[in-house]
Amino acid sequence: MKSSKVRMLAHGLCATLAVYSLAQSAWAGTGHTYYVASTGDDNAAGTLDAPWRTIGRAARGVLAGDTVYVRGGTYKETVDVRQSGSAAGPIVFASYPGETAALNGSGLVAPANNMRGLWNLNNVSYVTIQGFDVGYYSANSSTATPIGIYISGGGSQVQILNNRIHDIVNKLERCPNGNAFGIEVYANDPLTSISGLTISGNEVDHLRLGCSESLSLTGNVEQWTISNNKVHDNDNIGIAALGYETMVTSSGSTFQSQARDGVISGNTVYKISSQGNAAYPAGDFSSDGIYVEGGTRIVIERNLVQQADIGIELACETSGRFTSYVTARNNLVQFSNVTGISIGGASSGNGGTQNATIVNNTLFRNDTQATGSGEFQIQYHASGTVFENNLLYANANGLLVNFWPGTSGNAGYGNPGTIDHNLYFADGGADNANWVWLGKSYTGMAAYRSASHSDQATVLVDPLFQNITTTPPDLHVNVTSPARGTGLLLPSTTIGTVDYAGQPRVSSAGLIDIGAYQRP
Repeated sequence: MKSSKVRMLAHGLCATLAVYSLAQSAWAGTGHTYYVASTGDDNAAGTLDAPWRTIGRAARGVLAGDTVYVRGGTYKETVDVRQSGSAAGPIVFASYPGETAALNGSGLVAPANNMRGLWNLNNVSYVTIQGFDVGYYSANSSTATPIGIYISGGGSQVQILNNRIHDIVNKLERCPNGNAFGIEVYANDPLTSISGLTISGNEVDHLRLGCSESLSLTGNVEQWTISNNKVHDNDNIGIAALGYETMVTSSGSTFQSQARDGVISGNTVYKISSQGNAAYPAGDFSSDGIYVEGGTRIVIERNLVQQADIGIELACETSGRFTSYVTARNNLVQFSNVTGISIGGASSGNGGTQNATIVNNTLFRNDTQATGSGEFQIQYHASGTVFENNLLYANANGLLVNFWPGTSGNAGYGNPGTIDHNLYFADGGADNANWVWLGKSYTGMAAYRSASHSDQATVLVDPLFQNITTTPPDLHVNVTSPARGTGLLLPSTTIGTVDYAGQPRVSSAGLIDIGAYQRP
């Protein structure tokens, strides 16, 4: 939660359906199959010919191994899933094949003093939600927090697959309260984590969030995957993995924990901006496309982030705490309002970033609002950074690396880590390139190298992209590019096995290109 971290707690199937694939789910078909239809009756048998009327009725009746198919139509209800499946028999809720069931919150009132989803999964394991349209749930309140899909407590092996979550709104939009979420995972059981979570193939869009996030993991959540989602046109952070927030348990006690040991991969995140969000001052651009705030041991790879305020940010808002051991690799980050990638705390009173590995990314024409933040921004309390094999192409402002806090303001972290073996260029040519190091500006590679003792093996040269006049630009490099085969050959555990496009990360000749793409 950017700027403020206070939150309120809130039988039988015909042969054609038997072969229906629940993509990526662990469905074993070991139990009964039930049906829901908008023309059904909750007193019926729940069969294909006599379906139930509400999804809530189905949720109350399922046991491990059961599958619920919901026919196309609109269902104005909130659904509570309290029954767990098992490894041998997960519980699956899915739209009927070829149809889309819409869980619609219009006209429903989000309860005061609570966080409430259209889907609510509390302390459950082995449950899959797949193929639903989830939307139009709103509040105009400082105490109600509407959510599209809300997962809380503890549990394991929950899967949220191929849904659309949209138009979840808190019209009030204030900080610290007046918030909403698209998908919120609130792991508030200190003894039992939420683990083995998969959120994949969803679209999360057109949300008004106040101080909160579009898709967020908070607290005691581990061993998770957020992959191949499309997150866009929202007025606060796109994808977030958070730590060190004060978690309130069901008994009212509090503790702190971190989102950890997860992967954020293959997502497309765009048009994420706090500009126009009533919770922030006019002209504010502070929303991240992807944000790790206090998380640890996370891989961010092969994502496209464009037109966010800040493309990817690795930071911590809690004094004395750190985001740590995060790897960001093989990502494309372009046209951010403020900066492409940012590390460290936003002020000297915040925490920072330790041991971040940022390799083989392509950053292109970020800082469209001319804030002076540049392509790669280093803030307070950053140490142990590895920034290598990245391709940075600045816009007409020419600012590439911006390490802006002065030595005293950075509280002893005068050396943020290793920055080298990159390729830099800017609109207007090499003469337009510039850097900021410990608050001082430098024009010319030699002066910057002398001040920073960084980028000694980095080159300042046109990368020769395939085509930067198209929309979107084609940021593959051409066959004569100086980025080809000139990257530092790092271990596969660091650089990954494939590039942004899914091609082998290292060429057949054993060479690696600089940037997110690898030519054969």
